[in-house]
Amino acid sequence: MATEAKRVKVDDASERLQDFLQWCDRVGLVLSKKVCLSTEGTVADYGMLAKEDIEEGEVLFTIPRSALLHQETTKVSALLKKEKSSLESSSGWVPLLLALLYESTSPESHWRPYLSLWPGFKALDHPMFWSKEERDKLLKGTGVPEAVATDLSNIQREYTDIVLPFIKRHPELWNPNTHTLELYTQLVAFVMAYSFQEPQEEDDDEDDEEQRAPNPPMMVPMADMLNHVSKHNANLEFSPDSLKMVSVRCLHKDEEVFNTYGQMANWQLLHMYGFTEPYPENSNDTADIPVACLYQAAAQDVQSEPERQLFDERFKVLSQMMEENAAFVFSDQGCLTDSELHSALKLLCMSQEEFSEFRDNEGWEDDDEDDDDKISQAFSNEGLPDLKSPWKRLIHEAARLTLRSYGDAELESDRKLMEDGADLKGRSSRRWRALQVRFGQKVILHRLLELTSS
Repeated sequence: MATEAKRVKVDDASERLQDFLQWCDRVGLVLSKKVCLSTEGTVADYGMLAKEDIEEGEVLFTIPRSALLHQETTKVSALLKKEKSSLESSSGWVPLLLALLYESTSPESHWRPYLSLWPGFKALDHPMFWSKEERDKLLKGTGVPEAVATDLSNIQREYTDIVLPFIKRHPELWNPNTHTLELYTQLVAFVMAYSFQEPQEEDDDEDDEEQRAPNPPMMVPMADMLNHVSKHNANLEFSPDSLKMVSVRCLHKDEEVFNTYGQMANWQLLHMYGFTEPYPENSNDTADIPVACLYQAAAQDVQSEPERQLFDERFKVLSQMMEENAAFVFSDQGCLTDSELHSALKLLCMSQEEFSEFRDNEGWEDDDEDDDDKISQAFSNEGLPDLKSPWKRLIHEAARLTLRSYGDAELESDRKLMEDGADLKGRSSRRWRALQVRFGQKVILHRLLELTSS
């Protein structure tokens, strides 16, 4: 089964594609004769196909660094560098977005044949472009509505506080009537869906590694034409002079070339890229159990005021150990955040005496049970049924509470839609993509209920 479409096909894509390929020749981007870009036979409007059999390790295309679009290669790079201090933001994306605002609306832009592949950036269909009612109805419980709300709030604040004052200071290059919040939001989605970040160089100094800011995103022509599946067949490699897309397994003639965007669950793919992989093809799919659900599960055992005080103290310590709005992540193999879950359960299930000792020692002493390998095994699907009964009960109840957050639709109702919902299927169907996210998460949580049942 082919992966869900990343983008919607467009009528004049072939003409724009030819303009882009001519531009690639001019900028020194080298495309192997064994592959071609196409608007047919791919899972989205654009994609790459093998014209003949390809061996593992072959270079499919090479992109010189001069052909990458970022704040240092744009025509306004000098100004962006000069005013760098005024463009700092939590996202770190403002310089690139200002470059894209300029280049995407300049008739003489060097990057026009590339950026014209996405006319007006209006074909992007991230959930941020859905109505709030649509998100809340179709994606309730998945974590996507909350992530989108945060995005939209940050985008508006970033535009109002940083971008708009900057473009008003430079009316010769930007115009508030053209470079609007709407266009800025569309370009944020474009960067979310198509940009790449260069991996950090390895450093022996772990302290410096932790403090170093991630590399800013950049647009990588040609590489962003490849679609994603978890079982990909190509990978982007970085070198000082160029970037290369290299096959990671053998490809047959007419097979689509797929890159990977990383180990992304379906809710992350929909949130960041606007598409999903059909169930059960996404081997990286996950479901989250919010810390709040574990809190509710544990609070049900509190029966007296002294127990309430002890519970509140323990949960306060747990809250200090976890990030705000944290969650425990489960895959179809078990818990991926096993160390965090182990610490939470250990803390919440402590007796009064154990908790007093914990506070006196400012933490717990090393224990053989705290070995990373043992913890990983204990919270795998194989180990979960053998956990201590109080721990299993908390996980079970937290999973049940999480499932309630999806609303009234039961797993079997969604399964029936998956099997019989031909009317939902389609590359642009929001209901179908939302169902893929919701169903995959519910399956993982229901399996967790089975593994932790008494």
